Amino acid sequence: MSELENAVPESGSLADLAKRHGLRPAIARPRLKVYLRQLWERRHFILVYATSRNVSKYSGSALGQLWQVITPLLNAAIYYVMFGLILGGSKNIPNYPAFLLTGMFVFTYTQRTVTAGAKSISGNLSLIRALHFPRASLPLAYAIQELQQLVVSMSVLLVIVLITGEPVTWFWLMVPVVLVLQTMFNVGAGLVMARLGASMRDLNQLLPFIMRTWLYASGVFFAIHDKVVNSAGLPEWVATAMYLNPAASFIEFMRDLLISGHTPPHLVWLSCAFWAVVALGAGFWYFWRAEDRYGRG
Repeated sequence: MSELENAVPESGSLADLAKRHGLRPAIARPRLKVYLRQLWERRHFILVYATSRNVSKYSGSALGQLWQVITPLLNAAIYYVMFGLILGGSKNIPNYPAFLLTGMFVFTYTQRTVTAGAKSISGNLSLIRALHFPRASLPLAYAIQELQQLVVSMSVLLVIVLITGEPVTWFWLMVPVVLVLQTMFNVGAGLVMARLGASMRDLNQLLPFIMRTWLYASGVFFAIHDKVVNSAGLPEWVATAMYLNPAASFIEFMRDLLISGHTPPHLVWLSCAFWAVVALGAGFWYFWRAEDRYGRG
């Protein structure tokens, strides 16, 4: 008894005793620099985990990986009939099939990454509670999984754009730049949603409605300026605000590169760079701040 009393500080706090002997909680949040190094050391795990999920996702279906291309194509076909033909959304839009498909493929990439990020922590609690590793590995792996699927989708999109009559130009060399910026934004947004999804149990139920609203506000199947200013008669600043929507910015930037008759405002380029840097930096910091709370409860 006397030995124990001598070991404990006068305050009687076990926390003080641990601090005195250089002890810290096993799940304590590391410093940001250390956290980044830990993620880099596990880069092979992140890549293999993403690839294995990508392979197993469609392993039970007959068409397998083709579904990652068929799904957005089917969605685009439905929207083309509804908005392009029945509602007349294709009026005053050159090469509407390429216009619509570009919007669908680009938006689907962000939509799937954000949705997957929201489930990356809450859907892997057993793994988190069993092993010690940087929790950001999970939303990063989910983002890489969607990026792997995008590579196939973009190859199909470029072929379709050629079939619709668009020529190959030097601007196509900028396509990877847009995808890098969009991936930076998607990773940041996925990290934010991962933290929110870990604490908000109902988020996954609300997310489909949020994504659908975002889809309709991003100009996927209509020209923003023509629909908002010319047709609806709204002020110019409303169209500008819609262009600054990150999803709309990446869509418009990609359309500007692939479709010769499409000329969005120059601000969408700046908007893409802004959202990429801010989302990645702020999203990573926001997720890291709660590193020691994931998997509890």
